[in-house]
Amino acid sequence: MNFKKYNKVAVGGTFDKFHDGHKKLLSTAFELGNTVEIGVTSDAFGGLKGDIDSCKERMSNLRAFFSDKSDFVVIPLNDPYGTTICDENFDAIVVSEETEPTAVEINEIRISKGMKPLDIVVVSFVLAYDGNPISSTRIRRGEINQNGNVVE
Repeated sequence: MNFKKYNKVAVGGTFDKFHDGHKKLLSTAFELGNTVEIGVTSDAFGGLKGDIDSCKERMSNLRAFFSDKSDFVVIPLNDPYGTTICDENFDAIVVSEETEPTAVEINEIRISKGMKPLDIVVVSFVLAYDGNPISSTRIRRGEINQNGNVVE
């Protein structure tokens, strides 16, 4: 793939049960951005999804996975937008098909504030063995593992 290179890229999510879909999303952000800001839903905000690992644990998992990189920061998210609606230095946002509508909202807010809209890069789902997307919810239910395979 021939990607445009951006100075600063945003990517956000809950990142619970860190799985292959998360890896694809984040790897894309690192391919595109000189600097990547990873927003992780806070315990209060992310807790709306149910029984998930603590924000501290999820942030630690991300830092460990990207321990070979130095051009990123991991921050807690207390709302769907994070710093993207106030930091003019972002050039792009990397989202999944599921979260693309939030990126559109972010651009609407940015435009209303006189900021330039972000390029939105949509990353397709990583599919499990059964052809359905890998998701943290499915992993929590015991349907699949982090690689999308059946749980034995």
